[in-house]
Amino acid sequence: MQAFHTIRRNQVFLAITLAVAIANLWLIYQVAPVVPKQEMAQKIFYYHVPLAWNAFLAYLLVAVAGGAYLITRQPRWDRWSLAGAEVGTLFALLILITGPIWATPTWGRPWSWEPRLTTTLVLFLIFIGYFMVRAFGGPYERASRYAAVIGILAVIDIPLILTAVTWWAPEVQSHPQMEMTRQPSGILRIFFFSLFSFTLILVYMLRYRRHVGELEFRRMARAEGMSDA
Repeated sequence: MQAFHTIRRNQVFLAITLAVAIANLWLIYQVAPVVPKQEMAQKIFYYHVPLAWNAFLAYLLVAVAGGAYLITRQPRWDRWSLAGAEVGTLFALLILITGPIWATPTWGRPWSWEPRLTTTLVLFLIFIGYFMVRAFGGPYERASRYAAVIGILAVIDIPLILTAVTWWAPEVQSHPQMEMTRQPSGILRIFFFSLFSFTLILVYMLRYRRHVGELEFRRMARAEGMSDA
């Protein structure tokens, strides 16, 4: 099996992803307007929100691929599920880092136990448990089945995160309430470009991690005499 970066289409995709990411950095720091009251801290918004949406997409992949694995028992679905879990959890960690960076000058403190932050932290911790099950859950097939179930159940938390601002009373919330469609056009255009940039990064990372997972599985399958389906 070829190394990932020796494949021409992967080289092209990486070049496009890097070019878009560099353009995104330039737009955020040179073109995006500075919002009064938040000043430069507001620019975290162009990272924080795209990271969140793409983390949710990765976790949705975990659930879909995990369900397919439970039905078919084909390891290739498990490799996609694991790729989604690893990349999604990395993005979730970055959400939990960029959030306090924005909150410190805006709220005056790095953390507030308001609903959206708390449910995001819960999702992150569930996937820490997911990886523990994969590491200590026994033989490959059993651990993969348990992890698939956890991944499917975990995505129930995503609608709670997305609707937290409407489910809980305003007085217990600190998150910005303005809808995206009400943002100024100068902010909105750069936000959607940043969302596109992070989506490219997500797809690249998923494909790379899935390729590495394929190599790891083939090595394990040869050692244990498993099917390489």
